[in-house]
Amino acid sequence: MNATPGRGANRCLPLLMANEGGWVLENPAAFTAEWDGSDSRDGVRVEYAPRCPMDHRLASSNFGSGVLTFAIPYLFRTAPGFNLLVRGPANWPKDGIAALDGLVETDWSVATFTMNWKLTRPNHSVSFDEGEPFCMLVPQRRGELEQFEPALEPLESDADGQARHASWVQGRHDLQVKRFLGQYSRDFEEYADAWERRYFKGLYPNGDPAPAHETKVRLREFHKRG
Repeated sequence: MNATPGRGANRCLPLLMANEGGWVLENPAAFTAEWDGSDSRDGVRVEYAPRCPMDHRLASSNFGSGVLTFAIPYLFRTAPGFNLLVRGPANWPKDGIAALDGLVETDWSVATFTMNWKLTRPNHSVSFDEGEPFCMLVPQRRGELEQFEPALEPLESDADGQARHASWVQGRHDLQVKRFLGQYSRDFEEYADAWERRYFKGLYPNGDPAPAHETKVRLREFHKRG
């Protein structure tokens, strides 16, 4: 996020909220992995430092087909009716490898699960650093998605929404014109009005506040019981 020009990615509230929308597990020891392109279980080679403790070596080749598997040494339990979406860290792209998502019924299961990544480029070394997030955990209420009834409607059916959208479109156009004409520096830090702040602040284009708005997710940390 901070590596983008002018730290511009930090201006995107949807990105920031997604980054905070779950708990992450961190890799305890650095390693590299490489896939030879085969479907064999031996086709993925994982290398740790020689003196790395065995209980820190979570990554291995378990399924074949270029899949890198992280063992997760916890048995998770959620409240009744809640699943656990097990996915890659939000907005954390890695060259040559992609996270695979899973959905686990952690309110009753007594089995542990793994976090898996698919190596996508044969003979390409992929590294995971110590402390790097490798898994994100997001509770989901079972059956909630099925409660939604998706529908397509013309924008004209919502006159108020259509007017507000048109105002936003005009504002976005004016901002892009100013950028194109070079009226803003590439360092957006120098210009408070060089990016659209209304959504970030939970405001409609005319300045009216949204009925509900969040700018930060404050999750509780794990703590030991007993």
